[in-house]
Amino acid sequence: MKTAVVYYSLNGNTEMVAKEIAKIASADLIKLEPEEAYPTSGFKKFFWGGKSAVMGEKPNLNPYVFNASEYDKVVFGFPIWAGSVTPPIRSFVLDNKEVTSKKISIFACQSGNGAEKAFAKFKKEFGVSEFVSELILIDPKDKPSDDNQKKINDFCSKL
Repeated sequence: MKTAVVYYSLNGNTEMVAKEIAKIASADLIKLEPEEAYPTSGFKKFFWGGKSAVMGEKPNLNPYVFNASEYDKVVFGFPIWAGSVTPPIRSFVLDNKEVTSKKISIFACQSGNGAEKAFAKFKKEFGVSEFVSELILIDPKDKPSDDNQKKINDFCSKL
């Protein structure tokens, strides 16, 4: 069986980490994109992203290829918005409910804090009892470090 890395990235931090995890884990990469893009800068970025996350919105996604029966492990990656799971990830999980029966790992990229809270919300909202591996990084694209690479490697060793 295979591993899928399913991610949403607004500014490239999560995408950079997702690609690195997929490379190390020899996993398939599944990028989620909402039909209507979120603003990427200024007040609108924080307002619309935060509102969408807090309100539990489920945006329509652009087409992607995913067949849950092909995977026994799924890694989810997303930026932290208002201490919550980003809406495109919510859409994906609700559209592919069978993923919650897989071995799930999770990672988040953030500028501040809130990842632990978002991970707990993910478990509660989608009925996941535990994660195989968890990873939290602070702006890894903008602040690269050897420590971040070590954390990614450690995360991947548990998959």
